[in-house]
Amino acid sequence: MPRRSSPLAAWFAAAIGILIVYACLHPFTGWRDPGLPPFYFLDLPWPRYFTWIDLTVNVVGIVPFSFALVAALPSRLSKGAAVAVAILITFVLSLSVETLQNYLPSRVPSNVDVGCNTLGGVLGALAGGRWGGRLFDPRSGLTRWRKRRIVAGHVGEIGLVVLGLWLLTLLTPESLLFATGDLRRLFDLPTPLQFNPTRFVKVEAAIAASQLVAVGLTARCIMRQFSPWPLLALIVLGLGAKTLASATFFAPGDPLHWATPGGQIGLVGGVALLGICLLLPVRCHAMLAGMALLVGTALVNLAPENPFLPSDAALIRQGNFLNFHGLTQLTASLWPFVAFAYLGLLGASAARDPYLRDPLRGR
Repeated sequence: MPRRSSPLAAWFAAAIGILIVYACLHPFTGWRDPGLPPFYFLDLPWPRYFTWIDLTVNVVGIVPFSFALVAALPSRLSKGAAVAVAILITFVLSLSVETLQNYLPSRVPSNVDVGCNTLGGVLGALAGGRWGGRLFDPRSGLTRWRKRRIVAGHVGEIGLVVLGLWLLTLLTPESLLFATGDLRRLFDLPTPLQFNPTRFVKVEAAIAASQLVAVGLTARCIMRQFSPWPLLALIVLGLGAKTLASATFFAPGDPLHWATPGGQIGLVGGVALLGICLLLPVRCHAMLAGMALLVGTALVNLAPENPFLPSDAALIRQGNFLNFHGLTQLTASLWPFVAFAYLGLLGASAARDPYLRDPLRGR
């Protein structure tokens, strides 16, 4: 069976690659020339201090990139050649970012990181060669579902990436439930409102509800035929990601710290409001999603600091968590603006898709 290139895999590989570069070079400040050869770290001995968590993260973290990359490479490459090229690209990517870390005072380049990343690239590429074709092949169940349920072309593929990035934003443990678009932290701006218990619960509930409506309607906008199950699965995955972040990145773990009074009210209210919005004509959904994004983002930037964080808990501040935390914070800060731009792209592409031209089709 000839190997086929998957545009969806290409979008996922590109998104993951960009996120890896950001995580490895965060916070991008203080660039300077250390006066050392660029590749001096390749000859360093095994580090005296290391943690198995760091080694594991460096291996596992890059597996999705090389896995998707195998399916994204041109179809003229054989399966074996695609696996080899994916491994080579992973190695070059790791070597490049580690070399650039020479010029950042807050980062330390490591040959062990390059080795672990390359090992992860090998594992991901081999898995991609074995199962990637089945996952991304046009005849696979996932691809058939995508063609049946999601709008055609790159617009649909970008939409799936946008929703995947939303799940990534929920791995920021200290943020309010579903809160995205916080520019204060990104630009180190002061909090405009003082904490008031009653007002905070209302603001938190409004944030959770509006952001849930926004992501739910965005997901509906890329669906050819409506089904509640993908939306339900997306919400459940989002809550699962938030719970996982709370349990993993707090010390001690507090998996349900997001279930504050405001968070619970916002979750219930958001589901109800989303259900009402879905009953409206399809042509209204993109507009309502954009309005919900604007409301939610404005409230996130007005809300005082979260007082419901566990008082005895601290975020784990070691190793690769700093990379991952910076990555999720940036994604969470920018996601509403990416989603808003995508809704504009979706509207501009409506004339090219009969399902989008006819709002009543697929209801």
